[in-house]
Order: sequence, then C-alpha cells, then structure tokens
Amino acid sequence: MSRSPTVFILSGPNLNLLGTREPDIYGHDTLDDIHARLAARAGELGVEIDCRQSNHEGALIDWLHEAHFAGAKAVLLNAGGYTHTSIALHDAIKSIRVPVIEVHLSDPMKRESFRHISYIGMAATDHFAGHGAESYMLALDAAARL
Repeated sequence: MSRSPTVFILSGPNLNLLGTREPDIYGHDTLDDIHARLAARAGELGVEIDCRQSNHEGALIDWLHEAHFAGAKAVLLNAGGYTHTSIALHDAIKSIRVPVIEVHLSDPMKRESFRHISYIGMAATDHFAGHGAESYMLALDAAARL
C-alpha cells in the first residue's frame, strides 16, 4: 500500500510560545492547537503532516534538507523572526526541489518596517499571512493542490 504524500510543517523561533506571546497580534491558539486542526484537515485532504518547531536556524535548515531527501510534497514554513534575517534559510529553500509555502499568523506588511523584507518569501512558492491560525490551513490546502 502506498503512503500518502507528506507535508512538513516547520515553525521557527518563539512559535512555541503561541497562545501566551502577544495574543493581540498572534491570537490565543497554541501551536499544539494549530497542529491538531492541521492534522484533522490533512486527513480530509489525503495527506500526512510532520509538524516541528525549533528556535534554532540550523535545525530548520536541516529539516528543509530532510523534506527534500524524503520526497515531501511541500513544506509550510513559518520562520518567525528569521523571515527577515536569514539568508541561510533563503538559500536552503532555493537549494531544494520541494515547494515551500511561507506562513505567518500576522501580516508582516502591516507591521514594523523591518518586517517588510522577507528572505523566505523571495524563495517561496507561495505565501499566506494575516489570517491568524487560518493562514496555516490555507497554506495546507494550497500544498495539497500541488
């Protein structure tokens, strides 16, 4: 029996604090809440998900490479603050064949000017931002359609 395609869900620094971290910006959902909803939706879409979070840039890069070598269908990446600073993540995305979809709970373009630059977005296939936790769901739907 063949396995369903896998979508990696990668979340970066400080996303482990969702639910308590600036809820006026990021909402009250925890990352576990979001992952649970994604798992339910993935079942409906016929894909598997592999959810991971790290506060370390190198771990995110390693996981992007792992997604590539595992033949993942796509990666949803919320790189958190690394979005605006990490050329290394940008280069990792450019070096793999797996489509990467950028995800943000808030809309960086409506926030501080330093958040308007997205090195992730420059390399990503698509992006979803500003819809709160629903950004992840919209991105998963897009990934399933790839």
